[in-house]
Amino acid sequence: MTKRPKYWGKAKKYLSKKDKIMSKLIKNYEGPSETILTSRKDIFFSLCKSIIGQQISVVAANSVFLKFKKKCNGKINPKIVSKLTFSELKKCGLSRQKVLGIQSLSKQILCKSFKPKLINKMDDEEAIQYLSNLRQIGRWSAEMILLFTYNRPNIWPVQDIGLLRAISKNYKKKYLPPERFINSLKKNFSPYCSVATWYLWRSIDPEPIQY
Repeated sequence: MTKRPKYWGKAKKYLSKKDKIMSKLIKNYEGPSETILTSRKDIFFSLCKSIIGQQISVVAANSVFLKFKKKCNGKINPKIVSKLTFSELKKCGLSRQKVLGIQSLSKQILCKSFKPKLINKMDDEEAIQYLSNLRQIGRWSAEMILLFTYNRPNIWPVQDIGLLRAISKNYKKKYLPPERFINSLKKNFSPYCSVATWYLWRSIDPEPIQY
């Protein structure tokens, strides 16, 4: 893991001034042991983890991922994964579509039809569209990659159930919160929606989310 993003401190001050509830959340999780957003800076690892975790519980996802990691001898990279057979991957607990997604990803990186370095030159929406071209990667997964792997500062994943639940809880809104209200929060929190998302997640989950 790397150290926290350079913008983190500035973002906390900005959000605290913009929103009383966000200010309270930030204070609740401040201190010497404050957990913040970090990154492995390993997009292949993160994409594999994202594919594995789709539509299953966190506990189930962790179990499958550990089996997958063991099958890779602890080294999750395109070369090693590309050598695993369909059957070997499926025995980890992966569905047919997830196996195909992971195999396709490893092949595209190896043949360079997918070039992660290009993402650094793209704005958020361009990067989301580029990532979404990958098999088994939709908008939500792409946003998680931008947030956790690239630490983009202004990601507001409105398809994320956890974020929507946290908004409902902290702002006393019904579930699902009104789209107009969600958009107003985005406008208020920009350009640091990623940091706001992080603290909203922390308000409903004692374990910080990582990808």
